Amino acid sequence: MDFTPRFAMTTGAWNYSYHAIQNTKECVIAIPTLDLIDQVVGVGTCSGADTDKFETFGLTPVKGKYVGAPLIKECLANIECKVIDIIEKHNIVVLEGVEAYFDDLREEKRTLHAIGDGTFIVDGFKLDRREMMRSKLPEGI
Repeated sequence: MDFTPRFAMTTGAWNYSYHAIQNTKECVIAIPTLDLIDQVVGVGTCSGADTDKFETFGLTPVKGKYVGAPLIKECLANIECKVIDIIEKHNIVVLEGVEAYFDDLREEKRTLHAIGDGTFIVDGFKLDRREMMRSKLPEGI
């Protein structure tokens, strides 16, 4: 069985990051939390071609172990990735995670999920169904 962490994302020639990924064959997936929503929107609405996003949005670059792209210190998690395929016909980039980092000291742990048109869903609600699941188990378990 293959337990290699793999990710796929869509992007294309219109995106500055796409060209960087094509050239370096690597990237970092940075996972922000709710307290970074304004930086997330700002980063997503400008281009790295003409904007230093770290400086503009007050983010701190951190050197990774395996890729040249920087991790983002303020993010809850970062995943260093190598490109294993680019399917140009569909603008899909397939990535393999080679190292992951999680900042368990961060107070905010609710993550953001963009759903389009400037709206987001916030993760972090805990649903407790332990009692319901216990009632379905055989006696003695």
